[in-house]
Amino acid sequence: MYKFAATFRADFQRYYFYSSGHPLLRMLRCWCAPGLQAIAVMRFGQWSRKRILPLRLVCDPLYLVLQALVKIVWGIEVPRGTQIGRGFYIGHFGGINISSTAVLGKNCNISQGITIGVSGYGDKKGVPIIGDNVYIAPGARLFGKISIGHNAKIGANTVIHDDIPDNAVVVLDPGYRILSFKGNINPNQVE
Repeated sequence: MYKFAATFRADFQRYYFYSSGHPLLRMLRCWCAPGLQAIAVMRFGQWSRKRILPLRLVCDPLYLVLQALVKIVWGIEVPRGTQIGRGFYIGHFGGINISSTAVLGKNCNISQGITIGVSGYGDKKGVPIIGDNVYIAPGARLFGKISIGHNAKIGANTVIHDDIPDNAVVVLDPGYRILSFKGNINPNQVE
């Protein structure tokens, strides 16, 4: 019970740090944050998995209902099999999918619309292992048997499928490319 409480306390402190206002208002904002609710459910699921069978018969159905609610209401899927270090922070909710076999270090920040998933075949099949103090921006996709170093920043909409070293900042190549000057007009269209 102590490890569960200490780990969740670190998660809560990250949310408290990012909120503002009177201490009671900050605590209320933390408890209302979809990300903290998702983390609480995940941590509860991990805690219940290690209990004796009679207690699991009560806790596991509760976990499954709470996990389904988090997925349906907030669009956050963080299964209890996921290994996440203390101080995990989800800045914005919606479209968050993390594999049940992914590993994230401590004090990681993630944003909305991210996927951390399984990819590959044979020896190359696997999930990302993410270091400590990593920031993953909105829309990023990380997949396959890769390693993301400590203190890395993954930019918005970046697709990562290779290892990233410590302290790296990875962004999508900015800009755009013109593919055609034909516009949006159908040549068979009658005016």
